[in-house]
Amino acid sequence: MRISKDNPFYYLTSVANNRLPVFRTDKLKEITVKAFDEARKSAGILIFAYVLMPDHYHLISDSSRKPSEVLRYVNGITARRVIDYLKENKFESSLEKLKQETKKREYKYSLWEHHPNAFLLTSEAPLMQEVNYIHQNPVRAGSVEKAEDYLYSSARVWQKNPIDNEPLTVDVDKITWREA
Repeated sequence: MRISKDNPFYYLTSVANNRLPVFRTDKLKEITVKAFDEARKSAGILIFAYVLMPDHYHLISDSSRKPSEVLRYVNGITARRVIDYLKENKFESSLEKLKQETKKREYKYSLWEHHPNAFLLTSEAPLMQEVNYIHQNPVRAGSVEKAEDYLYSSARVWQKNPIDNEPLTVDVDKITWREA
């Protein structure tokens, strides 16, 4: 797949409701990246790069669907998996923080802010700029010294040095690059 104005990639960001650090534990990060993979398979989308931080994620996807559809699949499946896990394991205080009142004093849980960020990438230079931004996110946050040391990121795959149990295999091999 070649990136172009006619075939853009999407740079997507979603933030946890109230910037809660929902994805602090490895277990919740694991559930989340498995949900990303489930969304990718069920929606037929490609994921080229990602990072999952304690309160948000960044993801670069193809444009086979509208950005709103990609976000609906990724955020919807992720929210269901995370909230189900919190309920099953009786994390009441976490659920309380995600609770939102609806009509007639009923409640629902909302994992994500309702204003995700999505924009188009139409050439290789901006794509690489955003891939580097994504991969440096844990370094800037002080979580690791080198991007490839952060487990929940596609940095190792982009450096052609994946680990055996890579949490999420990305589709970087499906990008067709311009000749140098």
